[in-house]
Amino acid sequence: MESILKYLFFLLPIFILGCKSNKDNGDVIYFGGNIITMEDKFPQVEALVLKGGKIIFVGPRNKADAYVGGNTEKVDLKGKTLLPGFIDVHGHITSRAGMEQAIDLSPSPYGTVNSIPDLQKTLKASIQRKTLDSSVPILGNGYDDAIMSEHRHPTRKELDAVSMKIPIIVIHASGHASVVNSPMLELLGIAENVQDPEGGHYGRDPHDNRLNGKLEENASFAALVKLTEMMPKPKSVDSELSQSMKDFIKAQDEWLSYGQTTICDGRSMGVSVGMLKEAAEKNLLKADVVYFPDFEANKAMWESFKPNYMKYIKRLKFGGFKFSDDGSPQGKTAWLTVPYLIPPEGQSADYKGFPIFSDENLYNDLKTVFTNHITAQLHVNGDAAIDQALRVIGRLKEEGLYKPEMRATLIHVQNSRPDHIAKIKEIGVIPSYFSSHVYLWGDWHYQSVFGPKRAAFISPAASAKKAGILFTIHHDSPVTPPDLLTGVYAAVNRTTRSGMVLGPDERIDVMDALRAITINAAYQYQEENEKGSLKEGKLGDLVILNENPLTIAPQNLREIKVIETIKEGKTVFKRDK
Repeated sequence: MESILKYLFFLLPIFILGCKSNKDNGDVIYFGGNIITMEDKFPQVEALVLKGGKIIFVGPRNKADAYVGGNTEKVDLKGKTLLPGFIDVHGHITSRAGMEQAIDLSPSPYGTVNSIPDLQKTLKASIQRKTLDSSVPILGNGYDDAIMSEHRHPTRKELDAVSMKIPIIVIHASGHASVVNSPMLELLGIAENVQDPEGGHYGRDPHDNRLNGKLEENASFAALVKLTEMMPKPKSVDSELSQSMKDFIKAQDEWLSYGQTTICDGRSMGVSVGMLKEAAEKNLLKADVVYFPDFEANKAMWESFKPNYMKYIKRLKFGGFKFSDDGSPQGKTAWLTVPYLIPPEGQSADYKGFPIFSDENLYNDLKTVFTNHITAQLHVNGDAAIDQALRVIGRLKEEGLYKPEMRATLIHVQNSRPDHIAKIKEIGVIPSYFSSHVYLWGDWHYQSVFGPKRAAFISPAASAKKAGILFTIHHDSPVTPPDLLTGVYAAVNRTTRSGMVLGPDERIDVMDALRAITINAAYQYQEENEKGSLKEGKLGDLVILNENPLTIAPQNLREIKVIETIKEGKTVFKRDK
């Protein structure tokens, strides 16, 4: 009996281990590649194990074996790189969905419309291909005067040359301006004697003062909202998805293909909120979506959002309100303190763009938001708009209404000045840089928008880092595709399309750029305990890349491909071989 008891004693640990492994076995183990955690204590590890959509182990390969059982899927990365899923802190997924049916007018490197004749040819070809009648308006999106050879916007007359029967509207790449033809002016009820709305502008021909078709800021937004309301709503059978939902799914898949496991809708207005809620209710969200309703557009009903603040409901979270304080620098509607280097056509040499809000209006609206302990994103491109945001939020902080833990965010912050850095730190807001500007529009900023000195300080991530300021990087899709790796490339290299290095002192290293789209981004969303790094207990939100961004030549960062995107342990995108 004694010998049997000894035998059982020696077997007991094996029984216990067997019971433990059955209970704690992971669903999947990743190994055999580069696993970058974004955690300072263990920046790179050999293995990661997921169970139930969460990370249960990060560390050495030999210790990971304790979590591997017969049913554990074993994924050999074969030299590829695993990181936390990328986080989109400022994009517009519903806008992208709404543009799925639009004619693509993007210039290189994403499209082929590099001149006004290209634009006209593309519109005409689309009209002929679709054989549309005169009752169906034409919508084009993504033309860019900064890149097209003429370096100007198309005109009403040039769109009239495409069609005098079909209403046409083409939207600037920035989303802050559009151009319409004469039939569209008639359809929208815009008369020749129309007055500029507050925060908007109607362009006019300098020779005869007639409308030239250009609509800026609130004039453009109002036209698009009215056009949306006028368009017939597609019918769908209950068992089928509407066209708008199909377009949303297509847009979501695009985000997933770029490695993002958390997606932003950065200015929800009009039908956008309904679209998001419908997608959530129908369980169509494959990633988490954080939306920021435009406060002005939803002012009458802002309190209805409050109960859902910072709560995911079927993957949809109300993350705060959006304020658009000015326009676009490449579109030359951003609000500056010093005039544009070359003013847009029809403007005088002292043109500085224009604000959307007065200080008092912005103060009163932000006071409402902050008093209710809700955060905000503020679109500020020009330095005058940045000044206004810092001035107003600073005043609210002095009054005890804004607290840094709210993590209000300044979006874009393009025409930043060195003196803004200390103010941003003192007030306690987060700058989110649209770093791709350096690559895509850096030459335009240097030659036409700001001039060499001001252009060299756009998206000043290095200065923010030196000051100890946490910053993020975004893509602002559909202004660009939802491509965060181009933002990383631009922040690291600061190389323009022409090959010029714009502001070399503002270059940052690759790890800091990756932090800006992972752990820093999670912090901005107040989700750093669940996302943004590979750590036990966090969500299994992952992205697999074909190359290691820490070892590839920095000039090749844009060439890295997303191989797979994983949301809470489930593959939501996988690149075809």
